[in-house]
This record gives sequence, C-alpha cells and structure tokens, in this order.
Amino acid sequence: MRVVVAAALAACVGVGAFLAGRAGVAGEAAPPLQQRSTPGVIAAIRDVARLETTEFHIEKVVEVTDAQSRLWGLVAARDALLLVAVGDVVAGIDLAAVRDDDVRVDGAARTVSVRLPAPQIVSSRLDPRATHVYSRSTDVLATRNEALEGDARRLAEEQMRAAAVDAGILDRARVGAERTLRALLRSFGYADVAVDWADRG
Repeated sequence: MRVVVAAALAACVGVGAFLAGRAGVAGEAAPPLQQRSTPGVIAAIRDVARLETTEFHIEKVVEVTDAQSRLWGLVAARDALLLVAVGDVVAGIDLAAVRDDDVRVDGAARTVSVRLPAPQIVSSRLDPRATHVYSRSTDVLATRNEALEGDARRLAEEQMRAAAVDAGILDRARVGAERTLRALLRSFGYADVAVDWADRG
C-alpha cells in the first residue's frame, strides 16, 4: 500500500511540474528575432576559388643543344637532345581576387553584377608517360650534360603555354567563365546576371 501511495504522489508531482512549466512558457513573451545578412554571393564565388574553364592538349618536339668548346677553342663539340613533349595547359579565373565592391546585388530586382579579374594560365603540366626523349647525341669530345633533359622539359612547358595563348586559350577561358558564373548565380534565384572584366575597363 505504501508503494502505491508513493507512486501516486510522485505521479501527481510530475504532472504538476509539467503543467506549471507549460504555463510559464505560454506566459512569457517570445524574444525578438535577430537577423543578419551575409554576402552569400561573394562567399559562393570565393568558395569556387580557381575556376578552370578551358584545357588545351598540346604535343611538341623540342631540341636543345649544349655547345661546348674543346682544345682551347679549336674544336666545337655538342651534346644534343630531341624531346617529344605531350601535355596540357589549363586557363581560367582566379575568383579569390574578386573584392567586395566587385559584386553588386539588388535583392528586390533579383539582379547581380560581377566584375571578374582577367583570365590567365592557371596550370601547365607534361604527361610523364607520353613525354620522352626521342634521340640523344653526344660528340666524342663533348661532356654529357645531365641537366639537359630537365632543361628541355622546362623549355617544352614554356613553349606549350605560349602556344596555348597564341591559339586563343584565354579568350575561350573568358567565355567559359561567363557561362559557368551566370549559371551559378541564376541557380541562386537571380534573374539578371551581368558580367564585366577588369582588363576591359
């Protein structure tokens, strides 16, 4: 009997506390909501950081020669190498360079204007499996230059970057960046997206 009475008292106390708590919550005024807007568009653009939009696959043949002089200048000797270079050059936009004042947003009209930095070559790399030395010739009196292949690879990468620029990779990167960024901002609900470029005034 004592157990039954104790359980009943505990149940009454629990129900009373619950009802008192409900009454207290209902009587209190809800605190006012605090709002703070953040530059979501700018953050989203910067999160993309480096936007790679165009890639060129290039193959080149590079010849490098180390001309040497022997016997007090009486004999010319050489160490020559022919390299078949295969690689990729990538162009895009460094979106980390976008500043706060480069982005203008009209929330009511759902429009946004973005000013982008000029497109640039963001990376270039040789394919180690496809790039190889086609021929190597060292004259009898010449000293074999062990750094010659490394020099040829660096020269090949420089020439690949220059060839990509001459072939219009930066213009294609500009078009691709505009298309990608417009799609990104429209996915946020902006109906009108304007893009201009820092190198075009």
